[in-house]
Amino acid sequence: MKKFKSAEIVATKEGKQYHIGCGPGDVAPNILLCGDPARAHRVARYFSEAGEPITAREYVTVTGKYHGMPMTVMATGIGTDNTEIAFIELSQIVKNPTIIRIGSSGALKKGIELGELVISTGAVRLENTSTAFVVEGYPAVANHEVVLALLEAARRNRFPHHVGLTATAPGFYGAQARKVPGFPPRDPELPAKLDAMNVSNFEMEASCLFTLASLSGARAGAVCAIYANRHKNEFIDGETMDAAEKRCIETGLAAFEVLAMMDAAKEDSKWWTPSMGL
Repeated sequence: MKKFKSAEIVATKEGKQYHIGCGPGDVAPNILLCGDPARAHRVARYFSEAGEPITAREYVTVTGKYHGMPMTVMATGIGTDNTEIAFIELSQIVKNPTIIRIGSSGALKKGIELGELVISTGAVRLENTSTAFVVEGYPAVANHEVVLALLEAARRNRFPHHVGLTATAPGFYGAQARKVPGFPPRDPELPAKLDAMNVSNFEMEASCLFTLASLSGARAGAVCAIYANRHKNEFIDGETMDAAEKRCIETGLAAFEVLAMMDAAKEDSKWWTPSMGL
């Protein structure tokens, strides 16, 4: 039987975290998070020296190297509650991680088309997982270095992309005001309201990730492929989805290369600035 140190930080005596099944040395400081376990396996195909997947519940973790950099991809499953568990348990076994979410989302603003990317600068906290840690007015913001690295990665790859605010919902149907027969949403005008606030896209994890990263001092960001257009009531087809996911994955991976260049240029400075070059 597994024996745990305490009810506060639940881990085996070997340091394996209770939910994610990972311990010290299993995870790199550069981490890509996604929801879909199948996407994690597709990301791992980009790795050299990839280890065996660590699977625990819905969490799937693979660590290897990407262009010589230690890299981990973890699938968390859907939602901010899963993201909270992943982030906190990762933080127990990795010092100063940088975490980039590579996800899917729905466009709220006109002009953002199916298959394009949205890089988040921050997120509207429609979920309540993060309120267990901070007050409701606490901002969920992406780390500025990660935002710049994602923008540079998308630009270098010539991927169509946008940058702006994301809304994080606690569900897919009612929480995003989808009109499903028999299940009317409480606020059917929510997408229009968010659009009026200049919010770019809808997804289900980013605000918790950004909040916990700010709280702990970690770097975090997110890039999401657009799978749905709420203005046109369109959903992406399979071939376009595969291409969009590929662009999203490659943007996240390339952003870590840009961050490595930023970090190398800092020397004694805490923050990278444009005058330092890349």
